[in-house]
Amino acid sequence: MRAVVLLLGILLGFTTPVFADDVAAAQSVIRAQEQALGRDDAAAAYSHAAPEIRQLFPQADIFLQMVQQGYPPVYRHKSFEFGEARADGGRIAQRVYIVDDNGEAWEALYTLEQQADGSLKITGCSLLKAGQAV
Repeated sequence: MRAVVLLLGILLGFTTPVFADDVAAAQSVIRAQEQALGRDDAAAAYSHAAPEIRQLFPQADIFLQMVQQGYPPVYRHKSFEFGEARADGGRIAQRVYIVDDNGEAWEALYTLEQQADGSLKITGCSLLKAGQAV
């Protein structure tokens, strides 16, 4: 239930449409992590995680294990397509439509935040089965 409330808050908090360059940059980061996960490249996938995520999962292999166990549709899937994006002051929310290896549809909401060095890092991913009420 808390995840649903958090997801709704994130969606409502990001109300400003983003510029094409922001969307492209965010999608590039997400796609790079998605491809690294597909290769089981823990270090590359971990490199796209924001410092807050790195504090929770202090090693790349621990991060990979968390994704494998907690986000199986993100870890392995048949399709991974970008949807709507929103931004607010250096933060971006990007919706992703996923079909897992079993053919089930999912919706993921990635959040990214611009870092002091100008890079974008993934701050979170909320995952719901498609059609599940928020």
